[in-house]
Amino acid sequence: MIHPKLAGLVAIASLFIAGCASDVKLDDKNAPVENRSPVTSGADAGKGASGGGVTTVDLTKGNNADNAAARVVYFDYDSYAVKDEYRPVLEAQAKALAANRSKKITIEGHTDERGGSEYNLALGQKRAQAVLKSLTLLGASDAQLEAVSFGKERPAVQGSDEAAYAKNRRAELVSR
Repeated sequence: MIHPKLAGLVAIASLFIAGCASDVKLDDKNAPVENRSPVTSGADAGKGASGGGVTTVDLTKGNNADNAAARVVYFDYDSYAVKDEYRPVLEAQAKALAANRSKKITIEGHTDERGGSEYNLALGQKRAQAVLKSLTLLGASDAQLEAVSFGKERPAVQGSDEAAYAKNRRAELVSR
């Protein structure tokens, strides 16, 4: 019988691996190519690569790993499963970490106020570990990451309604 924690990690890893699958063959000469050249400034700005009417797009804007909104992953009640909707957040963070191996992040796991302190500390740790595992699967190094739990001790918002609970069930990625 597989240990429940191991089964959970295997399930998360399988989802990420399945999500990375592609229909494009490596030897396909007609494979789509994406141009990620930097934005030009001055007289050439707005002309694009061909000099025509196509405007060059700065791909670094809006995809900033330092953006406060791009540093939080929210969880369902009594769950530590990382939802697919947070994959762009994790990919941006992993990309920034892979590009700068000296950068380090602490992943802080949090819960809402329901449940005992010990239970919530354990759940917060599982949430932080799930995000850590996701980041390593996306290219970050274990040495760059640390998972800690604050349980219910540091709520993001005060309140005892579902809206407050939802904001408090989170993992925050904090630079250190």
